[in-house]
Order: sequence, then C-alpha cells, then structure tokens
Amino acid sequence: MSLASVDLGSSALAGVPKADRPQKAKDFKTDQEVRWCPGCGDYVILAAVQGFLPELGLRRENIVFVSGIGCSSRFPYYMNTYGLHSIHGRAPAIASGLAVSRPDLSVWVVTGDGDALSIGGNHLIHALRRNVNLKILLFNNRIYGLTKGQYSPTSEIGKITKSTPLGSLDYPFNPVSIALGAEATFVARTIDSDRSHLSSVLRAAAEHEGTALVEIYQNCNIFNDGAFDLLKQTETRAQWLIPLTHGEPIRFGADGSQCVVRDGTGELAIAATAAVNPRDIVVHDAQADTPSLAFSLSRLSTQDLRHTPVGVFRSVQRPTYDRLMADQIAQAELTGDADLGALLRGNDSWTMPATPSE
Repeated sequence: MSLASVDLGSSALAGVPKADRPQKAKDFKTDQEVRWCPGCGDYVILAAVQGFLPELGLRRENIVFVSGIGCSSRFPYYMNTYGLHSIHGRAPAIASGLAVSRPDLSVWVVTGDGDALSIGGNHLIHALRRNVNLKILLFNNRIYGLTKGQYSPTSEIGKITKSTPLGSLDYPFNPVSIALGAEATFVARTIDSDRSHLSSVLRAAAEHEGTALVEIYQNCNIFNDGAFDLLKQTETRAQWLIPLTHGEPIRFGADGSQCVVRDGTGELAIAATAAVNPRDIVVHDAQADTPSLAFSLSRLSTQDLRHTPVGVFRSVQRPTYDRLMADQIAQAELTGDADLGALLRGNDSWTMPATPSE
C-alpha cells in the first residue's frame, strides 16, 4: 500500500526550522510513565509517531501537539515537543489559532471519536473547511474509553454499552465521509496494528500543506476489544480490507481477486476481477479536484466493516487559511487599511454627550 505515487505538492514543512543534528525516536520520548491500559492500540500509534518524526528533521521546539479530552489526549505528555492538553472538543480551534499565528510551527491535533465528533463536531468540520495548516489524528475505537465504556458517535447500531443496555439506536458517523463532505484537502484512514502503513500515511499528512485528517482505527481492549478484528486477522483481512494507491486500479482480496467497479447506476460496487473488463476497474485518483470519488469510496464500508478502504482518499492543494490571512494583512498594510483604531471605530461610532450633572 505504497503512497510514493501521491504528489504532495508544496510542503507544509518548508517554513519550519530544521534540527541541527540527526534525531532518533528516543529524542521524542519523555520521562513520563505512559499510562494507557496494557495492550491499548495507543501504544502502537505513539511508537509510530515517535519513530517517523525524526525523518522530518524538524526542531522539537517547533513541533506542537494539541489534544482535547480522552484516552488519546494523554499524547502530549509522552511527546518530547511542546504540547497542550486543552478542553473537550476544542483542540482544533486552539490549534487553528496557534497554526495561523505561528507559521514556523508544525501543529498536530490528537483527538478521539468522542472528543472530535460529539462535543467537538463543529470545531472539526470548520477547521477542515478552512484548510488551516495543521494535522489531525483521530483515534477511532468506536467507544468512550476514558469514561468507561459508553457508546460513541461511531458505535454501530445495536451496540450494547453501559449507556445503551438495550443497544444503540443512533446511526454512526463515518469520519472519512464527514471530512470529505467538509471539503478537507487531505483525508486518510489507517489501522493501529499496521505500523508500516500507519507511518506512511503519517508522513504524507505531515508533508501536506493544509488541514490533514487521518482516521486511525484503534483497539480499546478493555471496553471494545476486537472491534476491528475483521480487518486485522489473517483469515479475513485480505477479503475485507481495500488498499488505496493513487493511480492504481482498486483491487483487493487474495491475489487481487476482487475489485471496485461502477454499477449500472454509476455507484461504486464490488465485483470479481475475473468477471469484468480490466478497463472497467476504478482507478484511484486521490488528486481529483472534486471529492466525489473519494466520498463514494468512503461509503463502501458498512457498519460491520466489510469492504473498508484504507490509505489516502484525497490529497489536493488549495490555498491555506494561514497564507490567505497573511496575504490579506500584508495587502492592508500596503494600502494603509491596517489602522486597527479606525477599524474599531468604523463608520457607525459616535461620541455620547456628557451627562449633565444634577
């Protein structure tokens, strides 16, 4: 599942100061005890992030991790960079302000399916549509872990939890579909147990100029153990996991026995590769101007995870909010429209007459 063919365009890291010496994973580890439940998928994600960051060659003091509330939000404590443990659902808003005001920083948001998609839903979609230069890692374990096992916005219908003893009635969110609907310029999905694929997706996200959302399927072995086994176990993985590679026909299964085609209505469908004309197999285009194909791919997967695409769904270039704001301020300074006092007074201000003394 190589991402080498994805043209990353201009790099988000161009203005971030480089480290003065080669770095290793240990340089990004802190002296804090990592306090997740034994066997939690967060350990793998942490190791992957600490492992690939040295490749970027950035000064640690120019990297910032911002988190909200949840198990995933312990992340800043374990990264030897700057970090901020913020408030529930508001990490994208806080990170947006930081990224816009400090273009010399590489800003990362670490959040969970509850933190990002429940109380933080509006903050997430607006960060995505604005295309602020930050990277959002959304750990999706389909459960509330920190608060001990309530159903979350990504829990499947019928999920038995402490807060839904008779089964959840809520239709779950698909985070990739939400991001694409918000016109995000980079959207990807990966799995905690596939270290190589996880690292390759993180590299692509780091290089992307603009908002990058990476959904990471992450196992909660205490409150939702085995939620993604269908996509992890050797006997079922190839059958249901659909790897996406830009510019390549979408095939999967043992020896590529299955493929993605368009049916008679133009919708995407699954077919046996041997039964279709090779020219009818859909070729993945992560760089398409519109998110239509990427969105259709995101809808292939069902709540039981059968036919789940992973990889980079979309990677396109669009001016970032940061750059547009900087250009707007520079233009105002050139034209003399940057007088803050005049802007505050505007054309609708007036002076109240003094009140006559009694």
